Amino acid sequence: MRIEIKNIRKEFKTIRRTVSVLKDINFEIKDGEFFVLLGPSGCGKSTLLNIIAGLENPTGGKLVFDDKVVASGNKNECAPVKERNVAMVFQTYALYPHLSVYENIAFPLRIAKMDKSEIDKQVRKSAEMLRITNHINSKPSELSGGERQRVAIARAIVRKPRALLFDEPLSNLDAQLRTATRIELKKLQRELGITTVYVTHDQVEAMTLGDRVAVLKDGYVQQIDSAINLYEKPVNKFVAGFIGFPNMNLFDIEVLKEREKFYIQFEKDRFYFDPITVEIGTKYCMGIRPSDIEVTDDNENVLKGKIDSIELLGKEVLLYVSSNNMEFSIFTPKKDFKENQEINFRFDQTKIHFFKK
Repeated sequence: MRIEIKNIRKEFKTIRRTVSVLKDINFEIKDGEFFVLLGPSGCGKSTLLNIIAGLENPTGGKLVFDDKVVASGNKNECAPVKERNVAMVFQTYALYPHLSVYENIAFPLRIAKMDKSEIDKQVRKSAEMLRITNHINSKPSELSGGERQRVAIARAIVRKPRALLFDEPLSNLDAQLRTATRIELKKLQRELGITTVYVTHDQVEAMTLGDRVAVLKDGYVQQIDSAINLYEKPVNKFVAGFIGFPNMNLFDIEVLKEREKFYIQFEKDRFYFDPITVEIGTKYCMGIRPSDIEVTDDNENVLKGKIDSIELLGKEVLLYVSSNNMEFSIFTPKKDFKENQEINFRFDQTKIHFFKK
């Protein structure tokens, strides 16, 4: 199913003021796509998911499934939840504690008054896909967090919805289980081919799961792109700082020119770089990823700094360096670095990002 978001707005009115949560959101989710809504808390991603699910009505704009308007600012055009044929998986599992795994999965099919033999067939098929067949007679209280989430997903897919909606489903799992479940979820979505919308604040989840990712902030879409383009070609300072670990180094600079050479003047050091599409005398926010900074023994065209702290990350180390009254993060191969050590470093000129102030 193709989902179109057309100028969607959402406002909540209180006694004292009106809070605008979504502001003219526009994009299209392709049929069979795994689409991720990514952003910090309060950016509007869960509200948008609730509008798709039918749990909220938009204040303005339209929501279209294929060619049918299912929600709009005009409440008369809003289709009931049961007519949308979408399934939602929540962060808190939302399982019935008094029912077995089998009965939890079968519940939506019983509501639809499906034949008992067909219910049994679909429940066991879903349980097998999620690898919970051995727990089919257990109660939710007897399961681990990861197993409960699998039951919730099995219940969502058992009635073959047109779209799957996930609202931060892995947040309650530990790191190792979250990674394993993420891999299984991606594989399952590929196997089913169902249009999937996934909400998360975790950029690792977004980057590994999504065919495309929409980054939201303060109710606005900042950028929609593939994970690799979000990482390598961020369109603004927010996306650059939000995507990627360790976080991108960001600092305010002014581009200057001397004898046909472009340079950035720091407090003490000057860094020259090859001419690119920047304007002389214009103030920018400059970004450089920690992995694109080289520690070197050279003295030419480098910045000088002192190591404040070191984090060992396997074969690499993350250095926190003070330089020119600024703080830099540098991701570099493991060496015998020491705290308070003086080092020289330079930027990869092809990986510098400039965002206009």
